[in-house]
Amino acid sequence: MTVPQASPAGDPAVPPTAPPAPPKDAERPHDDPLRASRTSGLWVGAVALGVLLLLLVVFIAQNTEQTTVRFFGFEGRAPLAVSLLIATAAGILLTAIAGSLRIWQLRRRTRKEVGREPHRARGRH
Repeated sequence: MTVPQASPAGDPAVPPTAPPAPPKDAERPHDDPLRASRTSGLWVGAVALGVLLLLLVVFIAQNTEQTTVRFFGFEGRAPLAVSLLIATAAGILLTAIAGSLRIWQLRRRTRKEVGREPHRARGRH
């Protein structure tokens, strides 16, 4: 006589157990009073900007010595902090221009491809 053994968990003969249903509160995130909002995002941005401004003031105060700056034949003297901040701003500007041009290029390509497929509804893949 053989003793029946329990089926392993991966056996197809054993039906898998259904995951527990999520609680009713999880279905309605808009009822959460602590959820993120535009105001909270603005507040976080303002605090981050304030901290960045404070760090910038400390940086400028600690780097006041004069330095000679040479660029394409132009030469002048300026505080080290000002020179570095101008170089940083120029780098950010160049990066923003390159990123904006790439976004513009991708949007143009997307519009052209959507225009070629008239039978395909927008937003569906």
